[in-house]
Amino acid sequence: MTPAERIHRAIAALTSQFLDIDRRTQHNLQKVLRAFQNHRVGVHHFSSVSGYGHGDLGRETLDKVYAEVMGAEAAIVRIQFVSGTHAIAAALYGVLRPGDELLAVVGAPYDTLEEVIGLREKGQGSLGEFGIGYRQLELTAAGTVDWENLQTAVKPETRMVLIQRSCGYSWRKSLSTTEIKRIVETVKAQNSNTVCFVDNCYGEFIETLEPTAVGADLMAGSLIKNPGGTIVTGGGYIAGKAPLVEQAACRLTAPGIGSHGGATYDQNRLLFQGLFLAPQMVAEAVKCTLLVSQVFRDLGYEVKPLPSEPRQDVIQAIKLGSPEKLLAFCRAWQKFSPVGSYLDPVPAPMPGYASDLVMAGGTFIDGSTSELSADGPLREPYIVFCQGGTHWTHGAIALEAVLEAFAEL
Repeated sequence: MTPAERIHRAIAALTSQFLDIDRRTQHNLQKVLRAFQNHRVGVHHFSSVSGYGHGDLGRETLDKVYAEVMGAEAAIVRIQFVSGTHAIAAALYGVLRPGDELLAVVGAPYDTLEEVIGLREKGQGSLGEFGIGYRQLELTAAGTVDWENLQTAVKPETRMVLIQRSCGYSWRKSLSTTEIKRIVETVKAQNSNTVCFVDNCYGEFIETLEPTAVGADLMAGSLIKNPGGTIVTGGGYIAGKAPLVEQAACRLTAPGIGSHGGATYDQNRLLFQGLFLAPQMVAEAVKCTLLVSQVFRDLGYEVKPLPSEPRQDVIQAIKLGSPEKLLAFCRAWQKFSPVGSYLDPVPAPMPGYASDLVMAGGTFIDGSTSELSADGPLREPYIVFCQGGTHWTHGAIALEAVLEAFAEL
């Protein structure tokens, strides 16, 4: 069977799932449109102010729109966040104080948070250096939340519980909002004052509800991932309970300034339009991951999630088993990216990561994995993580190139 024939067979098998995704997209788009209507978004919101950013009507309205869409009391949407990690760090530093404890309840956090917490490197002002404790509740042998030990995991000093929704670079199932709700309820039963914080990167618009709509106190994400609709040029957001959002805003800017600052530099239209496009772009990315999962499962590879399993983020993991296959996958993916198709991905160190990474992502916005990307750490068992695709047909074209490259190994 040729690569093209194999992909066409997979597409036929996924038709009903594609339709289900479209129905969910319609629901999420209606939610976004309702928020635009309720806050009377107009062309006057696309202009912005310079300097301090005081009185930016567009930015202030966008914050309210995001809060409604996310099911939260408040939100801040700022291009001053340089990444999702930066937004998460602002939330951590904003809420936690010396003597508090941060408890990660789904195993080790994403690599880029290790130095924020203080698990790697010294002298950078990590949470640990400010006297903030850290523990993590390991996953079970099956890679799931340890629900039994979670019931007694919260201590009096546990000020915040960190819930990483996405699998990150680990071989585990990403969390559904139903599971996040259960985590929040279990934590609150032990200490109602413990803040439940969700790293929501890669998870927006996958389901019809976001974590803050099911009980999470605070969450954060990146605008060059799902909610930016592949057109926002940078930034991040934080949403949740209003006092906690403001504490995080004070870490981004300064105490006394908080959410009142942050010029948008004529980016307001893109920020609004990106949010409008987000449900549709996320849907196409999910279709791409389904296609990758179906094809590689048919080839006998271990994939997570399986094509039959519900999606909780836009990440598809494939256990390739060798560095040669990881490199071949990323190089083929890069070759069919719209930008930098002539480049050859090679393993290299990257700030914030413990292992060398090989990354493919020829995107119009640097780091916009929602456009099309594939990457993985150069360590056993050599798992490639695929995200994005502005249309599933683009993913199909790149996937055919991957299969042809594998045939030559």
